[in-house]
Amino acid sequence: MDSMAFWRQQRVLVTGGTGFLGTHVVGKLREQGCAAVFDAPHAEYDLREQAQVIRLYRDTRPTLVIHLAAVVGGIGANRERPGEFFYDNLMMGAHLFHEAWKAGVPKFVAIGTICAYPKFTPVPFKEEHLWDGYPEETNAPYGLAKKMLLVQSQAYRDQYGYNSIFLLPVNLYGPGDNFDPRSSHVIPALILKCLDAVKTGADSIEVWGDGSATREFLYVEDAADAILLASERYDSSEPVNLGSGEEISIKELVGKVAATAGFTGRIVWDTTKPNGQPRRKLDTRRAEERFGFRARTNFDEGLRKTVASYLAGR
Repeated sequence: MDSMAFWRQQRVLVTGGTGFLGTHVVGKLREQGCAAVFDAPHAEYDLREQAQVIRLYRDTRPTLVIHLAAVVGGIGANRERPGEFFYDNLMMGAHLFHEAWKAGVPKFVAIGTICAYPKFTPVPFKEEHLWDGYPEETNAPYGLAKKMLLVQSQAYRDQYGYNSIFLLPVNLYGPGDNFDPRSSHVIPALILKCLDAVKTGADSIEVWGDGSATREFLYVEDAADAILLASERYDSSEPVNLGSGEEISIKELVGKVAATAGFTGRIVWDTTKPNGQPRRKLDTRRAEERFGFRARTNFDEGLRKTVASYLAGR
């Protein structure tokens, strides 16, 4: 069966469909000509409540669920609200997964997080290292809550033969990202700081940590492509990394963001604040081998598009 024929037969429910990644996934599903696409608006369905999840499945009758909904944020938000990050993500995942199996939904696509990996995972992160230690403390409650989807996927496959997959995207960025300074991740937070400094004429910006930590980023359009490919072609509960394979230090990242945003002032490092996980770089071979995914957007190009999109919207 070719891709278009596959998608024309699917009624796809995307939780978090109005979010950053979700809008890109929903857009691509519509381009594929899906039989139906539902985005489960939060105002209508509280996914932490089992009865509302049951109602959602009755209302939509999906053949495929892509679970993207999550309570997310940067290091600051994770430190301020660890209980909320744990409970909300755990309850959403457990109810959505269990009720999909009970309702006979043919396939469930669970989206995990890079934060599930142990703090000191050997680089590049291989999927088999997921259980080799405790996650980085600042976002462990979030990472562990999302990691339970992997446990659920493997347990339900073993006991019930249920078809589900678990994908681990690295940090995402791109047009439509969250630019709220209270909850944004590192790239939109830095873009905002640099653009605000340019606007106000400030001669410096302050950045958390010492710049030594490294990260890997995946452009949001590439992430959406990966999720559709895996949904169509991958049928195993072995976890799969989704990344670009490019590692960059926070110091280098700040330099690139500043240059792209036109900020030429000083960078002041607040070393009293945490760096987060020391290094992040994924081994992305499994995604290429199992369902043919390889990132196409290089970081400089993606960053230019992200800044341009934000400026156009502002």
